[in-house]
Parts: sequence; C-alpha cells; structure tokens
Amino acid sequence: MLHYADTYYASTDGLRLYARDYTGPRAEAPVLLCLPGLTRNSKDFDGLAEHLSAHYRVLCPDLRGRGRSARDPDHDHYRPDVYAGDIFGLLDALGIGAFGVIGTSLGALMAIGMNALAPLRVTRVVLNDAGPELDPRGLARIAAYVGKPATSMSSWAEAAQRMAENYGACYPDFTPADWVAYARVSCYRDVDGIVRFDYDPGIARGLANGSATPDLWPVFDLLAGKPALVLRGEISDLLAEATVAKMCARLPNLRAATIPTHGHAPTLDEPAARAAIDEFLRATDAPADRV
Repeated sequence: MLHYADTYYASTDGLRLYARDYTGPRAEAPVLLCLPGLTRNSKDFDGLAEHLSAHYRVLCPDLRGRGRSARDPDHDHYRPDVYAGDIFGLLDALGIGAFGVIGTSLGALMAIGMNALAPLRVTRVVLNDAGPELDPRGLARIAAYVGKPATSMSSWAEAAQRMAENYGACYPDFTPADWVAYARVSCYRDVDGIVRFDYDPGIARGLANGSATPDLWPVFDLLAGKPALVLRGEISDLLAEATVAKMCARLPNLRAATIPTHGHAPTLDEPAARAAIDEFLRATDAPADRV
C-alpha cells in the first residue's frame, strides 16, 4: 500500500521532475524535505519518511537525472545551485513556505546552501555525513565509481554484488539480503529486462567540475542560532571526526551524533540515526506541531 502521492512538476528549463509527497496527518503539518546523495534517489528515505509522516508532511524529491526525474541533456546543469533551484520550484509549486531539511551527503550540502539563500524559510536542518569540509579519501572513492562508464546488470543478484563492491566498506554488517534490498533502491529494471543504476551517468560531469570546491565554512556559519543536527557514520571516509568537532565549535547550537558501524552515509534506518532524528525534531518542534 502506497503512503505517498506521486508529484510531478516542471523545472524552469523544462525538465519533468518528480517527488514523493508523504502528506502527513493534517493539512497544516510541518514540512520536512529529504534530500538524497549524489547517486541516490527518493526511495532512500522511504522507511524514514513513513516513520516521520505520523507527525509531519515529508517531501522526498528525485534530483534531476535521478530516479523518476528527467535526465538533463546538458550535463553541465548537474550542479548544486541548479538542484537547489529545482527544489525551491517544487516547494513553490506546492505552496510551501517554511520547511526543515534532512540532507544526506550532497543533500546536506544543499541544505547548507538553501539556508543561505532563504534563511527565513529553512526552519532546521539535519546534515547526514557531510559538512563544509569533505575528506579527500571519500571524494576519491565516490569519483571512482560514479565516473565509470555506464554498465548494466543482468539480474538483481548481480546488482547486489555491484552494490557490495561499491559500498561494502561503508556497511560491513550488511547481509546478502541487505545488499539485494539496497540494489532495489539504487537501481531499476529497464524495459529490456536489464538492471541499471537509477541515475544519469552524466552526473559525473558535475562531480568533476566541482573539484575546485569553494570555501563552505562561511556558508555553514549562516546556520548560527538555527536548530541543527549532524550525523556521522562511525567509519565515514567523507566526514572526519575533526571536522565535526570544528563544526560544533563554530556553531554552539549544533547537536552531533555518531552512527555505529556504518560509514558514508548512514541509511537513516539505523536505530541510532532514527533516535537522534526523533529527539532532535521533538526538541525543535513548535508547541503547535504535535497535537
């Protein structure tokens, strides 16, 4: 049984984009926006969104070039500022003013940037395993598989094996069944029966073009005074412990939690992640949010 509505909308440059809309318990429920990582999609948040929709309206978009959103013929458009514009377009199309953000990896960086662009609209943020400073080890690992030529797989078992090859170091406790489930979130079966990664290989262009990243610390500092939580995978190779310590020192309002045994990025289905998010949201809800 589906607990969300399929929402399609148009980007300013004419792409048909998609989001899952978990409408929540009532029309005035506070809105949470879940933003996925570089190669990820709206399905990543299904468990979390189902859980949170008891109290909130939860929006889970597919960024352009991922999932059910259209691929962009101009690969130079695969970059954070364009993604952020698309998401603001979604929110405006739905008539949503204020919203909180739960962002994983690229989604966390988008949350930081969207707060800088519209600080009066962003009410609170959860940064999942990314911050204003990224570990070169993780960036190199991600570039190694995102930059590979497009490949196809003949079965879900083969797709699960590919997932284990790409992410095995991040989830050392995953079972074979976990990898099959992860593959079904990460891939799709095409009309020809072939299993393919659920993103446009062209997103690697944006990754390569971002090699000279700007200094994000001043943008991160704009979260000062705003409710914020950072989650770090215990064995993350993208968000270093020292970076989290620096983030907390610069933003006294920032809460931090470590997700045991997992690397980049926590799935947000881990008990520790779920507990940290629930506690953070309860503590930062307005008095009228939970009725």
